[in-house]
Amino acid sequence: MAGTTGKRWVPVLLLLLAALLVFLQSMLWSGEGSREAVSELQQQVERQTHDNASREQRNAALSAEVADLKNLASGGEAVEERARSELGMIKPGEVFYRVVEPGAVEPSASGPAPAEDDAR
Repeated sequence: MAGTTGKRWVPVLLLLLAALLVFLQSMLWSGEGSREAVSELQQQVERQTHDNASREQRNAALSAEVADLKNLASGGEAVEERARSELGMIKPGEVFYRVVEPGAVEPSASGPAPAEDDAR
């Protein structure tokens, strides 16, 4: 009788193992760690790596510009250049000329022209 009791558990054990296999396969194909999710994460990593590389280049350029502006041994030429180009500053005694291309529209200092009232 002891021999038949041990054989009754074999089908149950096989059924449990088959169910576990089906569960693990479903998690592999559609779960959180599925192949699709891993592929998507790899693409995100590639995009972030590319973004980081471009930001590192930008940071290097900004660092070089800051070092140039801090370098007072050059006589402050970089500071003067930025003041002239970005702030429109001129030295005392200089004359500022603005060249306007033909057909270019000048912004009005007084704002838009007032509309005429037709209901007189």
